[in-house]
Amino acid sequence: MSGWLAIAGLGPGGQALVTPQVAAALEAASDVVGYFPYVDRVPVRAGQARHASDNREELARARHALALAASGRGVVVVSSGDPGVFAMASAVCEALEHGPAAWGDVEVQVLPGITAMLAASARAGAPLGHDFCAINLSDNLKPWTLIERRLRLAVEADFAIALYNPRSRSRPEGFARTLAVLREVCTDDRLILFARAVSTPDEHLEVVPLGAAHAEMADMRTVVIIGSSLTRLLQRPAGALLYTPRATPGVAP
Repeated sequence: MSGWLAIAGLGPGGQALVTPQVAAALEAASDVVGYFPYVDRVPVRAGQARHASDNREELARARHALALAASGRGVVVVSSGDPGVFAMASAVCEALEHGPAAWGDVEVQVLPGITAMLAASARAGAPLGHDFCAINLSDNLKPWTLIERRLRLAVEADFAIALYNPRSRSRPEGFARTLAVLREVCTDDRLILFARAVSTPDEHLEVVPLGAAHAEMADMRTVVIIGSSLTRLLQRPAGALLYTPRATPGVAP
């Protein structure tokens, strides 16, 4: 008899932002599968098997989870944030499409989580309050030329832009190239939010104009939000708020 597979988002880091639905699935699961830092975030439970693996092993991880579920196990594949945003949900779907027919009987659910960009936006105010897009700056699975084209088109369309995976030890130059592109197509006063480790004890938020931004301000625990041309910083005695107005100029809100 086939088991079940849930692909769950653990949120941006803080336990308070794990949804009750995800917590219930983890409590019911016989097995937890995921990238080892995310598996480490799941409380240890007696009798529950944990299958942690390294980065860039998403398809192998998905196949392993599906094989466990097909054998009758209750499996949760964990991702940070939301599993459908640059995470494991698409990897599991890809594995299912090309996998054995027996996996077709496995019950699969995708359990949403709070993404890093939404948590960062909420902490800062509402920089994603109007049209926005998200771009993953990692060039592991797509070429830099495509990333650059999407950046330029997103700025041309005047989206606010959430940037995931801006800078890592293996790609230290990627975010510097991104800033260079932005400086070609934006004015130096375009506002940028650097939000690191949101909802954890290491949380740090900083808003700077593009002219003051530099690559070392971001790492793999940082989500970067580039404001649109309308995004503004509201200075208040109780604390500043970064937001993008709901209406474009000349249109009543």
